[in-house]
Amino acid sequence: MRLLPDAALVAIQHDVRAHYGWSYSSDLNSAIGLRERCNQHPSGAVLGWTVDHRRRTLEHLAQRLMKAEKVVLVGAAVEEDDLAKNWPANTVFIAADGAVGACFDRVDVLCVVTDLDGGDHLDEAVARGIPLIVHAHGDNEERWRDCTEAWAEQGGASLVLTHQTDEVYPDMHNVGGFTDGDRAACFVATLGVPFARVQLVGYALDHVGPWSGVTDPERKLDKLKWMGRILDHLHEGWQHQQKSSE
Repeated sequence: MRLLPDAALVAIQHDVRAHYGWSYSSDLNSAIGLRERCNQHPSGAVLGWTVDHRRRTLEHLAQRLMKAEKVVLVGAAVEEDDLAKNWPANTVFIAADGAVGACFDRVDVLCVVTDLDGGDHLDEAVARGIPLIVHAHGDNEERWRDCTEAWAEQGGASLVLTHQTDEVYPDMHNVGGFTDGDRAACFVATLGVPFARVQLVGYALDHVGPWSGVTDPERKLDKLKWMGRILDHLHEGWQHQQKSSE
């Protein structure tokens, strides 16, 4: 199963790199390294990191999402009261990175979309058996190395791998997006989940949410502008899709 993003979302990734002065080669090297880490790990079959294991994890997530009555994406600005609602019985929750910490013992999380800033919350998610959609980019190579080493010691984790380059791999996916929050929306859109079923909770563009990882607040606010651009593009696409089906 291979996921391919909207071409416009890939173009935005190039715009982001140009804006911050980040190199394409750094993103590419991180993607190659994470993929090799999982595919060539001597205990990959035991840890659940082989190509086949990751394919089955993605297929399971896709099936759950397509059957869900509502898909709730939980962002870093989520408050506890945001989750204390009478959700439809067949509601699926996806957390953006550290926001999974707000979900524990409140709602069941299908998966976490993460570039590994979530710290202890991600470790807890792994301990609870929640699959992770792990993203590789030029600035997080050290984090994914540390995390995979720690998860290997814990017995493994259910993973799907994403990247932000133009390369096409059968077992690692560019779904579009920049921050964990908008990448979660891109992930759902790429799987074909209708917008009418999707609800964003804890998504803010004007302040840094309490469940964000350690970050520079000023730079994070700048990054959130890109999230807004990506979400606007997805919303317009979903609206066009809805009109076309009428």
